[in-house]
Amino acid sequence: MQALAWRMRRQHLLAGAADPTEVVRTLAAVSVFGSDPDLSVRRRLAAPGTPGEVQRALADGRLLRTFSFRGSVQLMAPETAGVYLALRSAGRQWALRSWVDHYRLAPDEWPDLRAIVREVVASGPVPPQAVADVLARHERFTHLAKEFAEPNHTFLKPFAWQGDIALGPDLSGPLVLQSPAAARGWGGVPDLGVAGPRAVLDYVDAYGPTTLEHVEHWLGGGLSAGRKRLLRWWAEVADDLVEVDVDGEERWHLASRLDDLVATRSEPTVVLLPGKDDWVMGPGTHDTWVVPAGHRTAMTRGANPVLVDAVVAGTWRVRGDTLEVDVPASDELAAEAARLGSLLGTDLDLRTP
Repeated sequence: MQALAWRMRRQHLLAGAADPTEVVRTLAAVSVFGSDPDLSVRRRLAAPGTPGEVQRALADGRLLRTFSFRGSVQLMAPETAGVYLALRSAGRQWALRSWVDHYRLAPDEWPDLRAIVREVVASGPVPPQAVADVLARHERFTHLAKEFAEPNHTFLKPFAWQGDIALGPDLSGPLVLQSPAAARGWGGVPDLGVAGPRAVLDYVDAYGPTTLEHVEHWLGGGLSAGRKRLLRWWAEVADDLVEVDVDGEERWHLASRLDDLVATRSEPTVVLLPGKDDWVMGPGTHDTWVVPAGHRTAMTRGANPVLVDAVVAGTWRVRGDTLEVDVPASDELAAEAARLGSLLGTDLDLRTP
């Protein structure tokens, strides 16, 4: 299908990107938990290098990781992360009555608390205990020291959403905190009025042709941006969008990308991706255009998808030195299996039904 072929190319699955930052910037965020972020990113690189590329990019500041989409931890590009964090913090969760009562912290006290946290993590990465030690000496915030001493992720998240902290670069090490400014290119958290329309356009750019419902899934369900805001932002960017017909369904595409879409020609492809990859999670497992209904449960549970001509057609797994794939053999599958073995640094024997 022409439209999905364009999306595959845009998401670097047919022509690889130059570096991990470009991949993550295109996708907006790459999940750390329940997936294999290194495989997701390296499958999209023109020169995928060796396993551990994502860890190296985090260590030298080309990527950052923080709490963002779906309340989980994501890899993000430093220069665009603030756009999505602005949306996530728009709901001002810390101002809810339940938060105020539970943490004994009024909304107007957050700026002073945030300033203390920023000062501590500026010299990071530091363990959360370092913040706890400072708060324990602060009369007003002493009672909150325990939220850092025994890290309470629920309490830490609003600091991340407002750009005060990010998580340290070590994917496998203990939890440590640092300033997001430790990542090269960190652009800060922009005003919501600027961030909202940009996030909408970036989604359409990466996941088009698409619909408003898909935008609501990604930015509403993923970041709790709020339907009214999304409708307003969608209206604000309407002049940058063009309506296209995809198999009789009305969808929307960036006007500036229309010529590329029209020029795209589909070709037989097989792609093996890790579970929870953005190809599936971006539009959502309920989107039967990408995930046929019969595969939805497996995708929701995090099985590794096999894409045949850009659509989920089955799953794959590695057992020892054997790659088990539950779709029929083809030349395209054999080539992709060899590519997966190269990415994993091992020789794999392919087994099909």
